[in-house]
Parts: sequence; structure tokens; C-alpha cells
Amino acid sequence: QVQLVESGGGLVQPGGSLRLFCAASGLTPGTYGMGWFRQAPGKERVFVATISRSGATTNYADSVKGRFTISRDMAKNLVFLQMNSLKPEDTAVYYCAAGPYSVLMPERVSFWGQGTQVTVSS
Repeated sequence: QVQLVESGGGLVQPGGSLRLFCAASGLTPGTYGMGWFRQAPGKERVFVATISRSGATTNYADSVKGRFTISRDMAKNLVFLQMNSLKPEDTAVYYCAAGPYSVLMPERVSFWGQGTQVTVSS
């Protein structure tokens, strides 16, 4: 049974940093692309970042380029999202996602985590 469990969310001031974690179980490391999506209240779930099966390739939404970094630890089957220079508009529930290839859009996602809340506010 596949499980994706996120952690690391919380409340942070504008300009601050947070690191999100996603622990994957039931997936063989290196066989799935991984990524992060986010959903703000009243809005659709949107793509944030993805990393390829090998970890060699990453892609980001324009809104987070230069501020967020996605990475993965194959040995521990973990995926990270380092978020710097956070803005109030980054406030959302962040979801970990896995799919056969890089998860650039929801249609490519096979498995979702339960989400972790990130709130950026002074």
C-alpha cells in the first residue's frame, strides 16, 4: 500500500523559510517522479515543483522559481521542499505527489499525501 506523509508545515513570517518533508512508503525508490502541489482556500490545486525519478531533473512553477528547491533522498525514500523568502501568497495546503514520471500536472499524479498547512503571515 502506497503512503505519502507530509510534515514540516507551520506558521512563518514573510521573508522566512520552511522545509517540507514527504515520506514515501510502498514505492520503490527511483521508479516514481515526485512533486509538490498547493491549494489555497477557494482555489484549485496547482503545481509547485517536481523532481524526476532519478533526481537529475527538476521543474518549478514560475511563482516559486529561485525561492523553492525540491530534492530527494533515494536511500530513505524522502522528498523535500525547501522554501525561502516566503510570501503571504504562498499560504496554502501543500500536497506531496507521486507519479510514473515527473508530476507537472495533477493528471500525472498517481498518489497524493494528506497535505500540510503553510501559513505566511506577520
